[in-house]
Amino acid sequence: MTRFAPFYVNAKNAAALLDMGVGEFRLHVEAGHLPRGQEIVPGALRWDAEALGKIGRGDAIEGLAGVNW
Repeated sequence: MTRFAPFYVNAKNAAALLDMGVGEFRLHVEAGHLPRGQEIVPGALRWDAEALGKIGRGDAIEGLAGVNW
């Protein structure tokens, strides 16, 4: 069977991508530390899986391109 990587994920799967519980994930979203979900169709709130991956890898940080860690 072919496996696929979803473009958008629900809150449960978004939290799992970042190794968090749903409650913790929602707290970080409400605090503005993580992006808000997008209503892709009426009643379906989803998060961009690629954007969450960038956040998890630290690739979403802007302004530090010239820093050598």
